[in-house]
Amino acid sequence: MGFYAERIVPRIVDAVGGMKRTEPLRRRVCEGLYGEIIEIGFGSGHNVPFYPGTVTDVAAIEPSDLAWRLARERIDAGRTPVRRAALDSQYLPFDDDTFDGALSTYTLCTIPDADGALREVRRVLKPGGTLHFLEHGLAPEEDEDVRRRQRRLDPLERRLLAGCHLTRPIAGMLTAAGFTIVDLDVFYEEGAPKALGAHSLGVAAA
Repeated sequence: MGFYAERIVPRIVDAVGGMKRTEPLRRRVCEGLYGEIIEIGFGSGHNVPFYPGTVTDVAAIEPSDLAWRLARERIDAGRTPVRRAALDSQYLPFDDDTFDGALSTYTLCTIPDADGALREVRRVLKPGGTLHFLEHGLAPEEDEDVRRRQRRLDPLERRLLAGCHLTRPIAGMLTAAGFTIVDLDVFYEEGAPKALGAHSLGVAAA
């Protein structure tokens, strides 16, 4: 990773991820989590204030040292113990059936092997465990004009944000990894251009 990816992108992601308009979405995606959870792409900890009291421990997966430092104040102010447990969601150092739940927000767009990471998350979830997800990605099939804009913008997005994709089909990726989607809301984020704001929020069972 170069200077831009290591020192600049985490600060951009921290600023964008901390926008007020994302707070209701983070609150929604965290609802129903309980017990020991794993959060992939933990970033700078913007979900920490929204963990429900039923969550007892969080294993954070985060490759960026800077993002982890930016998260410290939120972790210290939170009520839930959080530990940095690994750096790479594609290779999770846990036994099968370890966690009660998992959380992923604005993460699947950037992981190089997102399909492999999802398979790993499913492996470490206990039977009946759920993955709560909030992701941006490919616009709905009926919005082909938006999809065309996303495909045109995707190379620029990847360069500016260290590999972030606009065109990943979130629901399809989850089902391909063996998850069963039990709740799904597909929408455009209010105030965002459609090409950047096609969102999927929901819960998938392992």
